[in-house]
Amino acid sequence: MSNAFYVNPEQLVNDKAQFAQKGIARGKSMIAAIYDQGVLMVGENTSASLNKISEIYDRIAFAGVGKYNEFDRLREAGVRWADNTGFTYAREDVDARALANFYAQHVGDMFSEGMKPLEVEILVAQLGNNLRPTKLYHIAYEGTISDEPHFAVVGGEADEVKKRFASFEGVMTNLSGTLKNALSALSGPERTVPIEDLEVGILEDGGSRRTFERLSDERVREILARSD
Repeated sequence: MSNAFYVNPEQLVNDKAQFAQKGIARGKSMIAAIYDQGVLMVGENTSASLNKISEIYDRIAFAGVGKYNEFDRLREAGVRWADNTGFTYAREDVDARALANFYAQHVGDMFSEGMKPLEVEILVAQLGNNLRPTKLYHIAYEGTISDEPHFAVVGGEADEVKKRFASFEGVMTNLSGTLKNALSALSGPERTVPIEDLEVGILEDGGSRRTFERLSDERVREILARSD
């Protein structure tokens, strides 16, 4: 008859947290920021097909860092949740706070009850309208939700990137300025991130129901070249 080994609950939580943090740190940093007309999401991604930034619903976008197959499954689950909610009730009933709660519950359950925590951090953004404000939520690997008033940084060297990006606060008024500051924060003082290695998505109201747009390299160059 074998005896079960006792593991201190506090040590178990610490071990899970370290495991998740190491996996997330291996990914490249991602920035999401609110500007005067919408929300910008930008990060390093050399893959042309494995997207980290995606549309979830009419005015909601998603970004994930960490283990790709894990956060992509969460993206798919979020799309299904939004579609079912919009179909069952109304499209206006789908909002980012409820989606963030949905993600936080699932990620938190995996952290507390699963054998292995999810190695992911998630950003959920909502473009405001006359019914709801523009919002940005950060869901951490243990299920904690943060309501970010201006911007959020996840993955990679998040602390250093956040410090650099925070130094630009107060001048992030339009898309061009916000994108320039984000690229500078991601690059740092000792290197430059090529435009070809960026993945950029925005939520901006163009008069149609759908507000998400994935920006091409040419569009990114055009925006960065603006002087406004």
